[in-house]
Amino acid sequence: MKKILLTLITLSLIPGLVFSQKNESTYSYLKAFETAFYKDGATSTRSASGKPGSQYWQNRADYIIDVELDTLSDIIMGKEIIKYTNNSPDELDFLWLHMDQNIFMENSKGNAIVPLSGSRNGSKKQKLDGGFKVSAVQVISGKGRSRSIKDVDFEVYDTRMKVVLPSPLKANGGKLSLKIDFSFLSPDYGSDRMGILRTDNGKIYTVAQWYPRMCVYDDLNAWNNLPYTGQGEFYLEYGDFNINITAPAEHIVVCSGELLNPLETYTLDQLDRWTQAEASDETVMIRTPEEINDPDSRPKGREMITWRFRMDNARDVAWASSSAFIVDAARINLPSGKNSMAISAYPIESFGGNAWERSTEYTKASVEHYSEKWFEYPYPTAINVAGNVRGMEYPGVSFCSYRSKGGSLWGVTDHEFGHNWFPMIVGSNERLYGWMDEGFNSFVNDISTEKFNGGEYHRGKINMHMAALGFVSDDLEPLITAPDNLVERNMGLQYYKTAMVLWLLRDNVLGAKRFDDAFKEYIHRWAYKHPAPDDFFRTMEDVSGEDLGWFWRSWVLNNWKLDQAITDVEYVDGDPAKGAYITIKNMKEIPMPVKLEITTESDEKIRKELPVEIWKKNTSWTFLVETSEAFKKVMVDPDFEYPDVDAKNNYWYGSE
Repeated sequence: MKKILLTLITLSLIPGLVFSQKNESTYSYLKAFETAFYKDGATSTRSASGKPGSQYWQNRADYIIDVELDTLSDIIMGKEIIKYTNNSPDELDFLWLHMDQNIFMENSKGNAIVPLSGSRNGSKKQKLDGGFKVSAVQVISGKGRSRSIKDVDFEVYDTRMKVVLPSPLKANGGKLSLKIDFSFLSPDYGSDRMGILRTDNGKIYTVAQWYPRMCVYDDLNAWNNLPYTGQGEFYLEYGDFNINITAPAEHIVVCSGELLNPLETYTLDQLDRWTQAEASDETVMIRTPEEINDPDSRPKGREMITWRFRMDNARDVAWASSSAFIVDAARINLPSGKNSMAISAYPIESFGGNAWERSTEYTKASVEHYSEKWFEYPYPTAINVAGNVRGMEYPGVSFCSYRSKGGSLWGVTDHEFGHNWFPMIVGSNERLYGWMDEGFNSFVNDISTEKFNGGEYHRGKINMHMAALGFVSDDLEPLITAPDNLVERNMGLQYYKTAMVLWLLRDNVLGAKRFDDAFKEYIHRWAYKHPAPDDFFRTMEDVSGEDLGWFWRSWVLNNWKLDQAITDVEYVDGDPAKGAYITIKNMKEIPMPVKLEITTESDEKIRKELPVEIWKKNTSWTFLVETSEAFKKVMVDPDFEYPDVDAKNNYWYGSE
């Protein structure tokens, strides 16, 4: 999902829009440093260290899917076989599946909650016969001649389907195959996650949430089957995918994973260019702008072509199809010595003027950076597709706005491909904890942008004193709030506030090395697994060696505020030559380490840092600064790193 600018951040930049200054403190060290942070102890599935437990388990869903795209009706027809493995300790009498296309039914819950003012969710009031049409649900059992297929009962409740099994699925490794026949009409605008873009040279179909998908059954909530209403994203099982997509021969199809039949889907000239791209760090044109309307740029002699793809150990797949695609590619170099491919598909409308002709460059740089910094990219391709989606991520595929260019295109490309680490590799529950993917990703995006091309699009850090209200205003929800419970204008909270919080932890509590070591360990511990917030909290504490309950409580569990103040400066015995006593006070609920800068009469700068522990049993703190001369100025947070809600009390001047 594309980053959303918080309106409140903008408002907070208006001069004079600050909290009123009061001398009374609302800080309680008993609340901030409450002893029992974790409500639940270790279990056999989740260790107190933050690691998966010795008996950690998760279920698995492998998919074989055949679909056909009808470009006249915009209908997608498909058949899928889901090979489901129940690794849980529980027998399962029924299964739950996501039916996310049903949000586009006229009577869906998602449609019902779209306000009169409009929303990015839903179908933009398009009247369509949307949702899945399921013609058959069957259980396949046995092999060879003993193979049987039985119809089973199923019920659809909005965006969920319950399949009642003829006999319970055994625990600890029980398997079954589920066959589902389905179709749906693609919306033009599908909640900013998929849709149809009409260009001068044909439609661009960006296709997602396109097949019934297994809900996660886990050790925390059993079935995770919350309805899809547009704002909350996805939580899915891992498995292998074999995808066959039949589309008109004039179309080019791109999909998550490896293309298995390139000889059937590209011309010989294009295959030669692929070979060049596989060995090139520079972008190679596969299908040029000049070839868009050239019949020789597509295989001849067929009306329809079936494209075959394979994607291993992924939680989802998405695809796109169009006759209008320009296609280019370049090699991605991975730390292990392996290679992947950066691929871009976009229309002529997106070509030129520092626009999508740089998409593959951006994709390659983004994937290479995250692979080197955090965890190696696992997929054979990384595909950026231009469409009418502003920005949406799927394993190995991103949909970004065809209008984006320059810094905007870099930003959305880097953000969407960053999602391959959160939540595609680290498979957190986006439906409940959006901050664990959007926010973690926004944080790593900041580092990536600083590194890209010598900081071409890096704009530096903002003045947090001026932006404070945008992060902690009274009408914002706590960061831990589920996305569906966030006011839509506050959705940016899970992006920007989370990133800000992680920067605070990195720069002001742990330091870069300790933070990076712990954050990287979290990724490696939970790669292809399902972490919850406590698993992240515990891992960061385990690896860094720091008790951070106060930090999580302050910044994640509550919408508390930070306000550090200088309340007094006194020279010892009234003589500056003997030093000075400085008194600081914590005015609001959040404790943080203290940084001060003292400017002496001779303009010498003295830096002083105090640990957060000064606030464990104190609301105010007085300390001695040894100096031989008077002070011109004393300032708390001189680098403007904290979202301090009242910067007026951050200063003391010697003339006062």
